[in-house]
Amino acid sequence: MEGSAERAFFQELEERLSGGEPVEAEVSLILLAGQDVEIDDDELRGARRRAVELLAAGGDPRRELDPDGRAVAALAGDLDRPERRAGLADGLASIHPFVAGLPELTRRLDALAADEALAWRWFACTLLAEELLEE
Repeated sequence: MEGSAERAFFQELEERLSGGEPVEAEVSLILLAGQDVEIDDDELRGARRRAVELLAAGGDPRRELDPDGRAVAALAGDLDRPERRAGLADGLASIHPFVAGLPELTRRLDALAADEALAWRWFACTLLAEELLEE
């Protein structure tokens, strides 16, 4: 695991954080952790569309996303299922070895793992960001 691409990526991310760079490390952690969370394509498409409409109604839909924002909260609510949250929690647990010895990333990963609702909102945030990038 020490020589893996994920480990190298996280080491670089830790260096950027240690250097004071304002990095949303949660996005990277959640993207890796959420890879196996299963969501039906039609359900995801509809939920994303509604979230984008909410985002647009609040102003510029291309502005930076906030995991506590209205559009992200709506998307998180639309897609929330116990089995999906469990899948995300399992994914978060599975990446602990990749961040071992990286204090800032370990702290952020532990915060996500300890707060299921926060982790789920960050997951929704990444799903909404993917939609905006595709448009």
